[in-house]
Amino acid sequence: MKPLIVTPTYNEADNINRLFEGIFSVVPDIHVLVVDDNSPDGTGAIADERAASDPRVHVLHREGKLGLGTAYIAGFKWALERDYTHIFEMDADLSHQPKYLPDFLKKAEDHQLVLGSRALPGGGTEGWGMGRKVLSRGGTLYTRTILWLPYTDLTGGFKCFHREVLESIDLDSVQSEGYAFQIELTWRAHRRGFKVGEVPIIFPDRTLGNSKMSKNIFWEAVTMVWKLRFAGYPKNS
Repeated sequence: MKPLIVTPTYNEADNINRLFEGIFSVVPDIHVLVVDDNSPDGTGAIADERAASDPRVHVLHREGKLGLGTAYIAGFKWALERDYTHIFEMDADLSHQPKYLPDFLKKAEDHQLVLGSRALPGGGTEGWGMGRKVLSRGGTLYTRTILWLPYTDLTGGFKCFHREVLESIDLDSVQSEGYAFQIELTWRAHRRGFKVGEVPIIFPDRTLGNSKMSKNIFWEAVTMVWKLRFAGYPKNS
């Protein structure tokens, strides 16, 4: 395996070095690509400083805040132009805990897509109010019902793709951001017949910085599920 973590950033200066240290303490030889959307707080400059002295760290700068989904697509394309075998999605706010990376890599030995699940036994959330828990669980139930997917957590963004999954998807045709982006990528992998596995994760609420969640992200997910259902996405898409 030659794994790469793609982590989009926007105003994560308080977290980015803590993220690096957490990742490399558990998987010392993994690489990290920071996709920074011109963060006003200097996140990109901090990442550049680390990259200058650490060959495991790479930085992709974008001109402004262009969205989570497009940041991941840019990172995926960067990874596929190189010889990485496994590509992670991972948030920079430390809610995706690096200690689970070995679990993902183990599961990825015989699965082409691995999802971090807050709903499996051993998984869960910390610091969430009841409303947020209902929203997360309800979102997965809603998606499972409409798209007939068997997985326990469809709105999470901590996941690991084998490169062949991303190579099989027309990345330029991906339409979604936020929760909907996570659903759409899993749906497309499922439609292509790839073996999808899950590992339990504990998801603590972020302690520094601000959440990127918005009403637009929520409603996009609500409507996108139906678009995916009716579009169907043939198995070669």
